[in-house]
Amino acid sequence: MRSDDALPVELPDMVREALLAPLVDHHCHGVRRDDLTRGGFEMLLTQAGTPAPPGTTHFDTPAGAAVRRWCAPVLDLDPHAPPAVYLARRAELGAAEVNRRLLGEAGIVTFLVDGGSGGPELLSAAEMGHAGGAAAEEIIMIEQVEREVARTAASGVSYISDLTQHLAGRAAQAAGLTSAVAYRHGLGRDPARPSRGSVIAAATRRLAEPAERLTDPVLLRHLLWTAVDVARERNRPLRFHVGYGDPDLDPHGGDPALMVGFLRAVQPIGVPVVLLHCYPFHRQAAYLAGVFPHVYVDVGLALSCTAVGSAAIMGELLELVPFHKQLFGSGSHGVAESCLLGALYHRRSLARALALRLAADEWSAQDAARVAHMIGSGNARRVYRL
Repeated sequence: MRSDDALPVELPDMVREALLAPLVDHHCHGVRRDDLTRGGFEMLLTQAGTPAPPGTTHFDTPAGAAVRRWCAPVLDLDPHAPPAVYLARRAELGAAEVNRRLLGEAGIVTFLVDGGSGGPELLSAAEMGHAGGAAAEEIIMIEQVEREVARTAASGVSYISDLTQHLAGRAAQAAGLTSAVAYRHGLGRDPARPSRGSVIAAATRRLAEPAERLTDPVLLRHLLWTAVDVARERNRPLRFHVGYGDPDLDPHGGDPALMVGFLRAVQPIGVPVVLLHCYPFHRQAAYLAGVFPHVYVDVGLALSCTAVGSAAIMGELLELVPFHKQLFGSGSHGVAESCLLGALYHRRSLARALALRLAADEWSAQDAARVAHMIGSGNARRVYRL
């Protein structure tokens, strides 16, 4: 990442170097390998899942403006290039070159790619690493594995053993496991392991409709506890999407405070639990990371989606979060612009937060540089055993 304009404030050299050092992107998704129409590109600028209303555009958002400001120069355009000009240049270069430039400019040393969403049109973890000139590992979406098991299990009894075997096999080749169950269904219910009999009965019903999204509360709890067991055996973290994201989330499930019962139950087992995105519940997430030794947080795509407003979000998270519990994750998906902007606004928002603490003489330059390194890469290396 270019140092001349990446950081918005004056900082000691050691702090600037720490902020501009290569990042471990602990939470991202694959980006599209194909060329996109304007409509297709705009759909990937938003989490709404729908086109902008007639006569409007998703470029009229903080993220859309940020694309024109920060991504345009990487594609050899002037800052603030009009959307039509930007998209024409994107099409001229082609998806492969655009991905190479934008992912490379993000300054990522390792991508941990969520393999549970999208399809063959998205780059795999290995392809993301190749395009960005970085290492890459996959994160397993446990719901995806459950669907595979539901399609092939011969009975409710075999469903139990098949799920354990499939999760363990996939986890052996991955850096961690992830789930959207808190985000889509909530975890405010009874967090206890379900009985074997109740799981067999629910699994038998599940096998009749294996292609449907898993919603049975008994099987959701069984899936989570199977993932906890596999994560413990394989020394992997278990991650949960909470807070901001897709429109099909549970309106109450996004609040990580509702996970307290589950977090208490998991704590003695020692499996790291990582809360992804968190915004607008980032203060609650920071509190949970402070009181539970196994809980970690990020604010993910909130930084790129809010753009200039990301400084306030970072400042609020840093009010309480232990610095060894915060991780950088771009939350990027679909277009490489989201990865570049995630990295950019991580650096810019953290730079402003560190500058305030330095100006108040609360921290030394050594303190600020150490925190920047921890959040940018050190914490992820430790949690994911990279």
